[in-house]
Amino acid sequence: MKINRNLVLLTIFSALLVLNILVSCSGKSVKKGMLISTEAPGNIVTPNFINGDSSRFPEKTRIIAFNPERPGSAKILTGNFYSACFPKISYDGRSILFSAQLKQGEPWQIWEMDLKNLNSRKITPSDDNCTDPAYLPGGRIVFSKLTVNDTVKTARCLYSCNPDGSDLKQITFGPQSYFATIVMKDGRLLTVSLQTIPGNTDPVMIVMRPDGTKADLFYRSTPGTTILSPPAEDNNGKLFFIESEKGKPFEPDIIAINYNRPLHSRTNITSETEGNFNYMLPLEDGTMFVSYRKSSSDLYAIYDFDQVKKIPGQMVFSDPEYNILDIIAVGESVKPKKLPSEVDLKVKTGLLLCQDINLLNHTAGDNSSDHPKADRIEILGIDSTYGVVQVEKDGSFYLKVMSDIPFQIRTLDEKGNVISGPCSWLWLRPNERRGCVGCHQDPELAPENRVSLAVKKSPVIIPVHVTKVTEKIVELE
Repeated sequence: MKINRNLVLLTIFSALLVLNILVSCSGKSVKKGMLISTEAPGNIVTPNFINGDSSRFPEKTRIIAFNPERPGSAKILTGNFYSACFPKISYDGRSILFSAQLKQGEPWQIWEMDLKNLNSRKITPSDDNCTDPAYLPGGRIVFSKLTVNDTVKTARCLYSCNPDGSDLKQITFGPQSYFATIVMKDGRLLTVSLQTIPGNTDPVMIVMRPDGTKADLFYRSTPGTTILSPPAEDNNGKLFFIESEKGKPFEPDIIAINYNRPLHSRTNITSETEGNFNYMLPLEDGTMFVSYRKSSSDLYAIYDFDQVKKIPGQMVFSDPEYNILDIIAVGESVKPKKLPSEVDLKVKTGLLLCQDINLLNHTAGDNSSDHPKADRIEILGIDSTYGVVQVEKDGSFYLKVMSDIPFQIRTLDEKGNVISGPCSWLWLRPNERRGCVGCHQDPELAPENRVSLAVKKSPVIIPVHVTKVTEKIVELE
């Protein structure tokens, strides 16, 4: 029997590559392990994770694996797909989730690949685009799914499901699209949100629990700038992401914020660095791998980056025909804790308490003395008003809101004139309890230790035309 020598060598090479992938970099420097990246054809002018499907999901993207210390080790993992991008590694380092189109024109779906044998299976049998997957610590996965209904109109909501695609659960319910979701080390989701009604706004980072509860603002860009990439968390309490000035898409920089003070710790660590950045992977030694190009005429490649010197160092990997869009390390990682859920689908409502609607955001320059006092609030739905509610003398209010319905709040004076708002879209999951300090308050502000007048009365049911809600009685332990 005649043996094809080249075929044998190719088979041996593939087997060795798979073996390298499975040799976890746990306990070693990431620089000595395998990396996985998304590549986009070089004619993509400016890859962008956030704004628009055409730029977030360019055609003919592919996922590759390579060892930075072994030139020529690169292997295409998604050669059977028309387009595949944005992989996420499992906590045991043995598989990846990714978004992909099997054939041109098909909807984007979520796939999982076993890194031992490189076999892939589709998780989301849907007719709608499903993208941006991430592993949850409890064994489920989370992803964005194009959703069209009367509640959100058209938005990319977050969903979770079992690894086989079963038990699909929607977890966000506002007219907002969510992209670039990661699971932070504390078990919460951090996602980039774009409001879709009444119109697109600048992207912001929203933090929430994996069941969709406690959704709140985590980070908002400074005026004149916009978020361009998913966040990446290091082991020292910092998060990194890419921002650029509006109107200057070819001048993106790396931004760092502190986990404990995300709204007040923004630092541009590459403001004095020439060139453009597209993604970053923080490493244990305090350095990074970055997706970087020296000028807009170059392709993005992977470089070492020293946070102290704030300059790219040695090139780690490049492809003469492709941009490198992202970087993940192959290996085990510490699984975040699984957060308990208060959601009870047998309950039809959630509770919202505001301590003082007249407490404004002093950190943003607001001054309560410069604003008229709010006498009441109006709760707004997407297509109609849900009613007007009188606030208490201390500015507090207490609402029982029908669950999983988006709403906004604006403040009114005693004559019914609008003072401020509406606020960002909110929703409450079934049985969720939420509280806020005041109107447009700093989310990092702790509430005053006092009992609000509103909690001494029964909560006002929203919509106000609903006079009674018959539901399961919940006893707090």
